[in-house]
Formats: sequence, structure tokens, C-alpha cells
Amino acid sequence: MASAASSSSAPESSSESTASPGSGGMSAWFTKFAGAMAKAVGHPAAFIIALACVIVWAISGPIFGFSDTWQLIINTTTTIVTSLIVFLIQNTQNRDTAALQLKIDELIRAHKGAHNAVLDFEELSESDLARIRNRYERLAQKARKEQQGILADNDLELAEEAEETREEKAHEAANPR
Repeated sequence: MASAASSSSAPESSSESTASPGSGGMSAWFTKFAGAMAKAVGHPAAFIIALACVIVWAISGPIFGFSDTWQLIINTTTTIVTSLIVFLIQNTQNRDTAALQLKIDELIRAHKGAHNAVLDFEELSESDLARIRNRYERLAQKARKEQQGILADNDLELAEEAEETREEKAHEAANPR
């Protein structure tokens, strides 16, 4: 479990350790810990354990006379556990999102016809993103009007024809005359 978490986040922990000397050890440890905990609390056994704790607490209610202390125990425990788990899962989610963004950026960068300007869209303001989204939506609407077949019964045939055309162009590009 821990090896998968550490391997997926290795680039981040190594860059953090070079950015601020001495923090790499604690950061690497927390990365491994957060990844392992996120996997553990996401496991069905964690749900069963939590459910069993609640059942034990509920059964113990009559023993303690449903006192304020009895209620305070579950309230305090759930608040603390929930808060800690939220921080751990957020840390894991942040790393996963950053890794996914880097993978997408690499695909965009490596694709010959892609616009490298989209590499840092996540840094744009909401209004800039909305303007770009509107532009892409207009392009999609135009493409749908030009190729009405996407909703037609012959959609598969059109897709196959388009794929054959792409393959022919790729073959021609690879084998110039």
C-alpha cells in the first residue's frame, strides 16, 4: 500500500526537498502516511469498524443512562476523526490532482497539433476560463452542425470513415513520396 502512494508522489516530495532543505524527510513521511491512511479509510473494513463502534456506543447507551458524557464521547470522537481524515484525504487529493495535471500537460505538450497555451489553464481567472469555455462550446456546436451524424443511426459508419481518413493521413505523413 505505502509503496504505491510513495511512487505516485515521488516527484512532488523530491521537488519539495530541493525547494526547502530539511523539510523533505517530514514531507516524504507525511506523503506516505497520508496515502496509506487514505487507502485504509477508503477500504470496506474501515466502514465496518466505524459501524461496529457506533453500534457498541449505541448499545452502551442504556448502561450509561444515555448521559451527557455518553453523548459527548461519540460527538467528540467523530469530530476529531472526521477532521483528521479530511486533512489527510485533502492532502492525497491535492497530490493526485497535481500528478494528473502534469500528465495532461505532458500529453498536450507532446501532441503535435495541440496548443501549448492550454498547459496552464488552471492558473487563469474564472472569467478567462468562462470565455475560453464559451469559445470551445461554439466550436463544438459548429462541428455538430457540420457533422449531424453524431446523433444519427449511421454514427458508427461516420466514425469509422473518419478513423480511416485519419489513418490514411497519418500513413501519408509517415511515408512521404
